[in-house]
Amino acid sequence: MTGAVNHAGDCDRADAALARAFGVLGKRWSALVLGSLRNGPAGFRELSRAVEGVSDSVLSDRLSELTEVGLVARTVEPGPPVAVSYQLTPGGQALVPVLTEISRWATNHLPADKS
Repeated sequence: MTGAVNHAGDCDRADAALARAFGVLGKRWSALVLGSLRNGPAGFRELSRAVEGVSDSVLSDRLSELTEVGLVARTVEPGPPVAVSYQLTPGGQALVPVLTEISRWATNHLPADKS
């Protein structure tokens, strides 16, 4: 059969891609850190205030992981004082519309927190 599509193979590839994506984005705080950087670069303290409830050690871990996978860039200004800032890379910026849609979906389809 010419031109037949292997839908099962497509699903396997999609599932692998989703697994990779959520392996990064599914970690607690990662999407919130990315969302906090959508308006431009920020320092560690700014991010700590923006992502309410995250500990400094977890924020540091998430920033390192997001930098390692190429979604966030870390810039060090020599100073004095030394200043470190974080900003989205083009790959991170490409996620902003996706994060906005997930937020919209959650607003429309998930119950609000009762906290």
